[in-house]
Amino acid sequence: MGGSAVETLKRSELITLAVAAVGTLLAGVLSHLQGGSVLVFVVSGVALAALASLVGIATDQVGQRLGPGATGVLQSALGNLPELFVGIFALRAGLVGVVQAALVGSILGNSLLVLGLAFVVGGARHGTQRFSSEAPRMIATLTALAVSALAIPTLVEHLHTPAAEHTEALSVACAIVLLIVFALSIPVSLSDNPSAVTAPETALDTWPIWLAGGLLGLAGIGAAFVSDWFVDALRPAMDALHLSDAFAGLVVVALAGNAVENVVGVQLAAANKADYAISVILNSSLQVALGLTPVLVLLSLIIGGAHLTLILPPLMVASLGLAAALSTLIVYDGESTWLEGAILIGLYGIIAASFWWG
Repeated sequence: MGGSAVETLKRSELITLAVAAVGTLLAGVLSHLQGGSVLVFVVSGVALAALASLVGIATDQVGQRLGPGATGVLQSALGNLPELFVGIFALRAGLVGVVQAALVGSILGNSLLVLGLAFVVGGARHGTQRFSSEAPRMIATLTALAVSALAIPTLVEHLHTPAAEHTEALSVACAIVLLIVFALSIPVSLSDNPSAVTAPETALDTWPIWLAGGLLGLAGIGAAFVSDWFVDALRPAMDALHLSDAFAGLVVVALAGNAVENVVGVQLAAANKADYAISVILNSSLQVALGLTPVLVLLSLIIGGAHLTLILPPLMVASLGLAAALSTLIVYDGESTWLEGAILIGLYGIIAASFWWG
């Protein structure tokens, strides 16, 4: 392709790049000047969301040159890069509760809030939408395994079984099992996963490989720095806004890393591409549950700071179980309506409200 890099990028991509660059620069300046913690927190959150979107766009562009299978693998490996950095820095700061809540919040945000918004928007514009239910069923089954991997250590701790004295080792064992199953699921998912192949109607204009690789690298580096500033401002901002660890992680931190990225799912539903919307949204949730969570458990043993275990507050485990059950029930028949979307959003609102006080 000829032309300059600027000419290659679409207007929306230029806006995302500009927001990411300006947000990162401003967050860095405010952090070093010790600006207000709430301001640093907000600006860093916006920059982090823009960087997450940029990572997703650049990953798709790199993957296009390697084929749909490689695109799916790259999406799985790099799609949650900003959230990974936030988790690492938060663990080094000792914010285990925030990390656990953020991981749970990412799963709930995707499977309830974003999926619900997609159903509401798609249903309001096109009526009942139909999609292949085979892939969502498999994702629901894998999600049930992930919820079980969180429920078992929690039950072991609270029921005072003999394994309660070895909860860290049990968490590591569960994390290894989840990663093995995740690796085994990738070829199966790619074989019939519509999100692994770009729809002809939404095919991306191919960037030069140097541009795609360069922006992916810069976005990854920027996400590392912004995550550090974001976490530094997190505790004082939470105190200033009177937010509990649970609510901050479950809602604020989780949405900062997912909101912009998952706008794509809602846009696909609005364009009446329900198969693609369902796949993008549910796979994002699955990657957090089967990929990001166990990786952070294992990394916490070597990066210093607090060790992350899979022992959660019982209410979080119950919330995950209810979300998995409701989303499975709704997608199982291969149809969605705006009312079902409102139901999913309603459950998300109830769960978020239950954690407002901690």
